[in-house]
Amino acid sequence: MTLSPEDEKLVTLARTSRARNQSERGAAVRDLDGRTYVATSVSLPSLEIGALDLAVAMAISSGATGLEAGAAVVSGSGQAIVDLNTVRELAGTDVPVYVADGDGTIVSVRTS
Repeated sequence: MTLSPEDEKLVTLARTSRARNQSERGAAVRDLDGRTYVATSVSLPSLEIGALDLAVAMAISSGATGLEAGAAVVSGSGQAIVDLNTVRELAGTDVPVYVADGDGTIVSVRTS
């Protein structure tokens, strides 16, 4: 699958944040102004939040009013269970979410 350079960047950022934090999942989203938000999943006794949800929350807390067409989730197993509700709530429907394995190879494309 061929991605646009901007979508490739999302996959790369999600992949590197995952590796840097030694997390199971990393995610990246781009807002309507072209700003990118990157997060990894968080698992604490008092808080559990997925990487994609956290990336969307970071965008919202920074004033984003929507997302450009594209988000990426990278999972070590490549079989990430991706909940698209937060993407759909911020960006609407038909936003592609690229799911990649730890090497950055796209294994599926989900749509909000």
